[in-house]
Amino acid sequence: MILKAFHFKGKKKGARQIKMTLAGQFQCIFNLKKIRRIMRKFDIVCPIRKANPYRRMMKATQEHRVVPNLLKRQFKQETPGKVLLTDITYLNYYSGQRAYLSVIKDGSTGEVLAHHMSRRITMDLATDTLTKLKKNRNFKKDKEALIHSDQGTHYTHPDFQKQVRKLGLQQSMSRRGNCWDNAPIESFFGHLKDEVDIKACKTFEELKKEIDRYIRHYNHTRYQWNLKKMTPVQYRNHLLQVA
Repeated sequence: MILKAFHFKGKKKGARQIKMTLAGQFQCIFNLKKIRRIMRKFDIVCPIRKANPYRRMMKATQEHRVVPNLLKRQFKQETPGKVLLTDITYLNYYSGQRAYLSVIKDGSTGEVLAHHMSRRITMDLATDTLTKLKKNRNFKKDKEALIHSDQGTHYTHPDFQKQVRKLGLQQSMSRRGNCWDNAPIESFFGHLKDEVDIKACKTFEELKKEIDRYIRHYNHTRYQWNLKKMTPVQYRNHLLQVA
């Protein structure tokens, strides 16, 4: 049963993920210590995430504008659609190829609300992600909603900031060089790179399908310990019911 949970959806998991998957998918309750003991006995190993390399920040032109940190690490406010986190990461795949992934994530529920991939790191990468957010029918914007990012050139660009205002969102930015100010989305990228065999994807289209598949899994079938052992979508619905 532990191996079934470990390999569920083809994504290797740690003990906590296994416990929640057993309960949520197989209606089987295992003690966490017992799971860890069995994993050690049979050498069932979850991949360990490596530290993220330092990412260069592109220099903004004078027309770009940095905004204050309104969020101040208050990521979880128990209100869906209130705190949106966004960032861009790179994905190195087959034979030295590189793609870029932009994501918007709900800070309260952990749900990935919009994502966009590109072969090049152009301004469209960030603005197209906002367009996809607007088209997401499950996204219900809170009246005090804000979108938080780092001070990268995509987010200080006038085109991005104009689109943010059109969506009725406030904008907030991390302090320069402080990755902890946007830790939840950095954590998401870490899990994705652990759990998706990116280097095995031979084409951009194949990589895109794998990322789409993983994000569906992450939202709907990947249980999270800090979300009352629910998936992000389950937790979003839970918060809406108790509101």
